[in-house]
Amino acid sequence: MGRHAIKTPPHHATWDEFLRFWQMADEMPVFESAWNWDHFYPLAPPYDGPNLEGWTMLAALAQATSRIRVGSMVNGMHHRHPAVTANMAATIDIISGGRFELGMGAGWNFMESDAYGIDLGPLRDRSDRLEEGMEIIVSLLANKETSFSGRFFALENAWCEPKPVQDPIPIVIGGKGRVRTLRTAARFADQWDMTFPETPSDWQELDEVLRSHCERVGRDQAEITRSVHLGTDGEPAELLERAQDFFDVGVDVVVWSWRGELDPAGLEALNAAIEAA
Repeated sequence: MGRHAIKTPPHHATWDEFLRFWQMADEMPVFESAWNWDHFYPLAPPYDGPNLEGWTMLAALAQATSRIRVGSMVNGMHHRHPAVTANMAATIDIISGGRFELGMGAGWNFMESDAYGIDLGPLRDRSDRLEEGMEIIVSLLANKETSFSGRFFALENAWCEPKPVQDPIPIVIGGKGRVRTLRTAARFADQWDMTFPETPSDWQELDEVLRSHCERVGRDQAEITRSVHLGTDGEPAELLERAQDFFDVGVDVVVWSWRGELDPAGLEALNAAIEAA
């Protein structure tokens, strides 16, 4: 079997329920990491229901856990200036004792972006913003000073202190964009994530695109971990059979994205099934 993670979309549940769920996962060694998301509205009806903010939630969960790696998959580059993101990432890595993973993406949700007056823009703008932002974040986390001039961002002798515990913080790029997103993943990602592929062959097709981008930018594709999101609808045995289909074609990590109620018994059942596999 491959590696496993959990994701709890931070909507339609209470803080106490999320806290209990993550603390349970922290005590289950089969799960290497736990994730939430960077959205401000729920992504399942009712869309005006509760949704906790991901980054502040992560800081608290980092204090409430001791083993499991933590992150938000993925953060929209348009939600924050990348220099702010770099400082937040360094701080949560320090709080967690070096257990933070930085997930980044180009963004896509016009509903919340338009409602909040956050400019998302057309695909080209999103792709350019993601690539520029990644250059800034990587430089700020590694270097004493960073200067940058691009379409969207400009920095002059900027710094990010203190530096994170990890050197470097692992970066996860999420997305399916063949031309730009996967090229950005080839340049910057330690892990590439694809959400909810229909079939292993759908994933393989995009993986070949990533490999081509790696060759063009001079990156060893084997340095990049591959992960996919799968839903938790079904019995544990069925879920693991589906996961194995993806492991068989080269996926390294399955991120179990929780559907519906945060049921501790469901987490225990999935944990037991993985342990027994």
